Order: sequence, then structure tokens, then C-alpha cells
Amino acid sequence: MQALMMNSQLMISSILKHAEKNFPEVEMVSVTVDSPRHRQTYKTFAKRCRQLANALSALGAEFGDRIGTLAWNDFRHMELYYGVSGSGMVCHTINPKLFPEQVAYIINHAEDKILFVDVLVMPLLEALKDHLSKVETIVVMTDRAHMPESTLPNVVCYEELLAEQSDEYEWPQFDENTASGMCYTSGTTGHPKGVVYSHRSTLLHALSGALPDVTTASNMETTLPVVPMFHVNAWGAPYAALMVGMKMVLPGPKMADGETLTDLMTSEEVTFSSGVPTIWLALLDYLAANNKTIPSLARVSVGGAACPRIIVERFREQHNCTVVQGWGMTETSPLGTIFSLKKGMENYSDEQMTDLQCLQGRGVFGIEMCIVDENNEELPWDGEAFGALKVRGPWVAKGYFGLSDVPGNEECPVDEKGWFNTGDVATISPDGFLQITDRTKDVIKSGGEWISSIEIENAAVNHEDIAEAAVIGRYHPKWTERPLLICVLQEGKSLSSEEVLEFLRGKLHKMAVPDGVEFVDELPHTATGKLNKLGLRKTFADYEFPAA
Repeated sequence: MQALMMNSQLMISSILKHAEKNFPEVEMVSVTVDSPRHRQTYKTFAKRCRQLANALSALGAEFGDRIGTLAWNDFRHMELYYGVSGSGMVCHTINPKLFPEQVAYIINHAEDKILFVDVLVMPLLEALKDHLSKVETIVVMTDRAHMPESTLPNVVCYEELLAEQSDEYEWPQFDENTASGMCYTSGTTGHPKGVVYSHRSTLLHALSGALPDVTTASNMETTLPVVPMFHVNAWGAPYAALMVGMKMVLPGPKMADGETLTDLMTSEEVTFSSGVPTIWLALLDYLAANNKTIPSLARVSVGGAACPRIIVERFREQHNCTVVQGWGMTETSPLGTIFSLKKGMENYSDEQMTDLQCLQGRGVFGIEMCIVDENNEELPWDGEAFGALKVRGPWVAKGYFGLSDVPGNEECPVDEKGWFNTGDVATISPDGFLQITDRTKDVIKSGGEWISSIEIENAAVNHEDIAEAAVIGRYHPKWTERPLLICVLQEGKSLSSEEVLEFLRGKLHKMAVPDGVEFVDELPHTATGKLNKLGLRKTFADYEFPAA
């Protein structure tokens, strides 16, 4: 028996139409190169998205074409999110901080037809102009007064392009499984891989992300996504915000500027923000150094890397702000788990609460997860067993662009049972809280015992004089492999190796205490801010531990 319900397709354009009709006066505030504080309403935003859709057609873009973006978090990039996908094309967000050869590879592999580029990214494209043979047009995301000089062919001004177009446009209807967006993995080993999102997966992801137990997104909130819009759709914020009518504040190229972030959050009364741990440590240091607070800020979401305990404690104790840690990846759109209390946990002590917040959270509706041993046998959720983390769900990738999506194929990330192997090693508590103990390739096996590099790193950065830490396994003649701790100290501070090791003793089990500590001026990072341990392994390839 079939149901008697309408079979409306889940379309990204439906979010835009909903926002324009129900929240026309809600503001979108952003910093751009040509404006320190640009403001427009959702009504104006929707009008400009329709103009953009007409502009794409005028440029010769067709259904299914990939449209690349190299841009920061601002209102024009938001217009691309809706104007491109809504008209049946694929919004391909590209990280402008990648190595130039990676940017060229990604653009060519995706076969981007048009590139929309921030003014600050133009020098990168100038350097790559002989390597982008498939790109037909480059649109610079600014007005005529701020257009840079360029030797690139077919360069167009964004504002002039829109001004030539009508704001009347009928958003097309098509299969909800049609591709809406693309984002390439960072590619620390081998070439980056393209993850392709659909209209259906994107809407379901946004719906789940807006639930009370996830982000509590609502019309009563104001959000400032510090996580870049070129990094997994800014964790879904551009869709969830319009879905519920939430005011958006976008920092543009000032995402790492403590003064700008503080001013935006304070003056616009931001209640929720999202970003990686390094951003929050830098903001906390800025606030402390300048004796400032952000009274409106109630919650910050942390992802992209494990959240050090000190971030949780400093936000709570200094700013009465709750840290909400989550876990996900490009292939999971990215929402997988997030910190949320269960009934009975509300009266936990500060220490117990911090313990929970330092985990990666619990599963959200739409994501199944399991941990398996080396024989692919499922392990219990007892908080003790740990194994390879696998997930599946309607917003999890089943393959990569241009590669096989046949389960079991070596190019396919999904096994015969439909599980995506995340590459993480994890344990899950009886309450369903996930703890990532390491990446599969980063876990250290010492004398037959598995040691978590993340556990050591988190313990180390809780020392007030250590700004950042990384742990890698190095050869040891007795134990085969032992942990090496590499630290960056806070400016003006000094520590000895023995002082660091003494700090760690009692905080880690004996086998986890590193056999060596080295100090460096900075640690290598990927373009998305994650530690580049491949680079560290090369730097310390010939390292020998000091004699006991």
C-alpha cells in the first residue's frame, strides 16, 4: 500500500524561498574587502540570488556544470551557495590556502567552468593562469571600484554582472539526488578526493543540525561561523541558518583576527559560533590580553581536531560560555556526533561536565556508527573496547568524484555492508558518547600496547606554557615504537624536556608518557588547520630517543 502524501523534492532553493517568505527582515552582516560592515536582509539576499542564477545562464553555465569558488565567509559567497545549487549547477568550494599545485589540480579535476574569486585570491590565480585551460570565465567578487588589474582572460566584475540581470527567476525542480555541491578532502596523502553532496543529503543534514540537541538553531539566535565556507559547507551553517531564520554574521577575510571577531560578536550580539581549536585558543588569548569579554556568546562549537580541556575550562570560567565539541569529516557533510547532555547529566560537577565536553559527543539522528576490531567484528559500546570507527547514513559519501562507488572496490570508501571507514580509532561509552583515540595511521604501537597520540597532545597543551603540541611515533630499539612529543611554547616562555615530562607523569598512564620532548617554533598544518603529521615524520625521520 502506498501513502497518499505529496512527493515534494528536497531542494536547496526551497530553503531560500522559505527564508524570504518567513524571515524577510532578518539580517546578514558581513565583512568584505570593499566593506567593513555590509548589511542586507534575507529578502534582498534572495533577490540577488535570483539575479545570480540569471547571470550564470548569461555566462553560458548549464545544468550540472561545476562552478568553483575561492572565497571567504561573506554575503557574496552565500549567494553562490544558493544561486549556483538552486539553478541545478554544482557549487564547488575550493580552499584558497592550499598549495597552488593542489588548487590547480582540484579545479581541473572537477572541470570547473566558471570561477568566482575573492580579490585577495587573485594573485594565486594569476600564478596559475597557464594551468587552468578548462575555466572559461573568472568573476571577481567585488564592485567596480575595487576590481584589481589582471592579466587573466575573461575577468568579470561580480557586482556589474548582477546589476545587468533581472531579479525574476523561477527556481527549477529536479531530482533531489542531483549534485548540489562539491568539496575536496585536504589530500595529505595523495591527491585530494572530491566529495559530492546532493540536494537531499544537504537538506537532511541541515534539518538534523538544527535540532535542539545539536545546535539549537532558531530565529532567536545569531550565528557567526568562523569555520570557512570552503571547508565542508561551513559545517552546514549556511543552510541551517536560513532554514530557521537565524541572523548571520560573516567575518570575511578576518576569520583569524581576534579584534575583528570580538567587535563583530559584541556589536552584533552573537550567541553561537563555530570553529577549529586553534581559532578559539587565539581568541581566548586576545580576550585575556585585552581584558575583554563577549557577554552575548553562549555556545561555541569546536571541530576539525580534538578540543583541549583548557579551551572548555577557559570559556566556562572566564566567559560563562559552553563548548560544544563535535566530530565529522568532509565525507560526512560533516555532522557525525556532537556534545549534548542526556537527562540526569544536568547536575554533573564542572569536572564531570568538562570530561564529557572533551569527548567527541554522541550520535545525531541520521548517522549510524560502530567500531570494529582487526577482523571487522563489531565491538561493544562499553567505553573500554576501541577499534576502527565506521559510519553510514543519508549524508555520508558512498564514493569520490571520478572514482568507483562500488562497495569493496579499492577506490571506494564503503564496504559491502554499506559502512564508511572513517580512518579513526575510537571507543564509545554505554551512553553513546564517542571518543576518538587516534587516526588509524597515527596510533602508536609500543611493546604490543596501543597508545593514543591525541591523549598525549591534549594533556600537554593543558600546561599553561605550551601553546601547541603534536605526538608522533618514532623507532625505539626495545619497544619498536615510542611517542615523541613536539611542542610550541607560549611566547616568552621556556621549559625543559624534563619539566614537560614531569608535568605529564600522573596525567597519563606510564606507557603513554613520551620518551622524548622536542621544541620547535611552529608546527606544520594542513590548509584546513589540522596538524600535518606526515610533515613531522619527515622532519624527525632520523630521530633517536635520548638514552634512559
